[in-house]
Amino acid sequence: MIQEDYPNHQIVTIAVYLLGGDSRYVDTEDVAIRVNEIAPNRFVWRKYRQQINIENVRTFLSDAKKEKNGAFLIGSGKAGWLLTERGIKFAKKNVKKLADVDLSKDRLTYRDRQYRQNERLRLLTSKAYQKSQESGMDTVTADEIKAFFRIDDYVSDRAKELKVKRVLNLFSEDPELGDIVKILSSKVDKE
Repeated sequence: MIQEDYPNHQIVTIAVYLLGGDSRYVDTEDVAIRVNEIAPNRFVWRKYRQQINIENVRTFLSDAKKEKNGAFLIGSGKAGWLLTERGIKFAKKNVKKLADVDLSKDRLTYRDRQYRQNERLRLLTSKAYQKSQESGMDTVTADEIKAFFRIDDYVSDRAKELKVKRVLNLFSEDPELGDIVKILSSKVDKE
């Protein structure tokens, strides 16, 4: 998918259009659900990522009413949202592009971004990573794999599983670490 940075007020405008907002008022909650479908994680809470932040959605719907942002919508949180003529033109022109655009964003806190950055650096400088690059995956020892995932003899099976899963979740799509993380995770002693 192509990563393109549509401003949030444009994304909510397109969501209103997809919900029939060219001919009827659309409820804020319906927009919130649809906007989360077309731009996953972009309008969610930072701490509870499974929750859509309806206040953010309402704010960007209000922004889409402003002249400086195109005056794409009219309405309110109480009455609902309706596209203006400009909003309809904009949405029709841009809705077809959404099939090839990734509008999702990770809503990470500063601490989460720092953790991810530090953990990535730790993995890239680990003995397991270095050996896998220099002499192949088969030369990486069980102890080096455990160190890669921060597992020792005192870690319970459940904690071991969680540690491996967290590294997989964070880095399985990473261009440098992805393949190595997947291969090493399959070699972790799960007994």
